[in-house]
Amino acid sequence: MNLNDIPLLDHHAHPLSRPQATRDAGGFRQWFSESTDAQIHERHVPHTIFFRTAVRWLAEELDCAPVLDEVLRARAARSYESWTRALFEQANIELILCDYGYSGDQALSQEEMRALLPCEVRPILRLETLAEELIRGHARFEELVDAFVQQVGQARAGGYAALKSIIAYRSGLAVAPVSKEEAKRAFENERKAAERETFRLTSKPLCDYLLLLAVQEAEKQALPLQLHTGFGDADADLLGANPLHLRFLIEGTRAPLVLLHAGWPYFRETAHLAAIYPHVWLDLSLAVPFATTGIPAMIRDILGMAPISKVMMATDAFTMPEIYWLAARWGRWGLGRVLDELVADSLLTDLEADRAARQIMHGNARALYL
Repeated sequence: MNLNDIPLLDHHAHPLSRPQATRDAGGFRQWFSESTDAQIHERHVPHTIFFRTAVRWLAEELDCAPVLDEVLRARAARSYESWTRALFEQANIELILCDYGYSGDQALSQEEMRALLPCEVRPILRLETLAEELIRGHARFEELVDAFVQQVGQARAGGYAALKSIIAYRSGLAVAPVSKEEAKRAFENERKAAERETFRLTSKPLCDYLLLLAVQEAEKQALPLQLHTGFGDADADLLGANPLHLRFLIEGTRAPLVLLHAGWPYFRETAHLAAIYPHVWLDLSLAVPFATTGIPAMIRDILGMAPISKVMMATDAFTMPEIYWLAARWGRWGLGRVLDELVADSLLTDLEADRAARQIMHGNARALYL
């Protein structure tokens, strides 16, 4: 199936960076790996399927030799604005829900993203980033809690399309009930750490306590909460990021929960959770595009268990427009290939396969978020 004409509602992504951040070979290569090791970027990324196909596909678009230096030279000859718009128009992305918590000094703001891109952009509120800002600004635990609940409780009114948690990175997905006294003690320790220039909230009691407060506020607003599950940057502990650890949290709320990244490599577990809990959805981003040749096998297993109405495509793209374009291309390729097989095996009709593609590409996300 050719899915190019079906628009993508990209319900989980990150801001672009200013063009100088990816102008040279090193700055470009590093975004084709979740590793932060420079040796991986320089010596091994060029030998990945993701990178090699990217260079070849981009060379075709830029009409140059399929060599990184030539791609970068041809890319630099185009205006950043026109090249970015061309890639997004080809990717056929109709709306982006953007998590600005993963960004740096070079990241574009919400206003800059909206001005640059040929599609609508709406923000996502990242909970741990908010908590870190509030811990720095409040000396008392009660003040922190009041400010956190107030801001999360006004998220929908403030224009946020969803909440997002990266607790998988910080203390793992085995979220458990925490007493107010235990959370307060943890806050006092974290408050001291927050006085340092670099501060990262990692205390499990405080992370769990604040996330459970946020879940309550999400339920009141019927606001989707996105949860990082499975693989990610090098600091993500895959053992603690297995979505099966979320049972306590899932069963304690009716808030809409979106398990990000298919929980890769735990995508069968994620599909199981989406199949049995009415308020749990499954996202394919990051596994698309990083799983490359494994994308069809992953989607095939997911659709074998989870309802089509629970599965959503996204890019989890970041830093440069090429990642958005590549993720959309890999996603359409993988989903189209699996739907072709299901039709060939008489498991779906042509009409059902077309409807499934539209649900996964944008229909399910539109019903959930908008």
